[in-house]
Amino acid sequence: MTNGFHFVRHGETDDNRRGVRCGGDRDIPLTERGIEQARHAAERFRRSGQTCGLVIAGPLDRTAVTGAVFAETLGVPLLRRDWLRERSLGAWNGLPIELTRPWFAAGETPPGGESEGAFAARVLDGVDELANGPTGLLKHRPLLVGSKGVARILLHRLAGRPGVELGNCEVVDFTRLSAPPGGPGWWRCDPLVSPLEAKAGACCPA
Repeated sequence: MTNGFHFVRHGETDDNRRGVRCGGDRDIPLTERGIEQARHAAERFRRSGQTCGLVIAGPLDRTAVTGAVFAETLGVPLLRRDWLRERSLGAWNGLPIELTRPWFAAGETPPGGESEGAFAARVLDGVDELANGPTGLLKHRPLLVGSKGVARILLHRLAGRPGVELGNCEVVDFTRLSAPPGGPGWWRCDPLVSPLEAKAGACCPA
């Protein structure tokens, strides 16, 4: 049985291109560039030789399409899970990212949106079900497809790497460590690299 999973952020959307917030309550498609990013990343992932028998995508169009591209390229099944939905941002949707950074850092809840605590609990409960639930999906070393906020929770809460942000279609790997669960650092995060590119001690880019 494997002891980890991969994660990829979806391809570019128009909101990403414009540098504005796009939460889980705003469903917009990938741009043409975003689709090409997904195709390129999926092919790179296939060539890397990473073990992956399943793709699990969030329900929004941008993650579902990115997941479908990866699943088709890898020749593996595609599942959808609602816990991979991005955080609902309510009135913050469409606002410049730089404007809202202090609000995120202060732990504020957007009007009409989802609190940071509720969002983090949803994502971490999903990972717990993936890792310890009766379905045994972790044995497939799945590739999870989500948005930047989901990646932020995984990087900060699981791997103890606050402040790291993934670019569109950037892939990272999470490996469960032997330390007891329950806090940052009980999973390790590594960037996706091919065997020839691998370097000892590599970790997620800051």
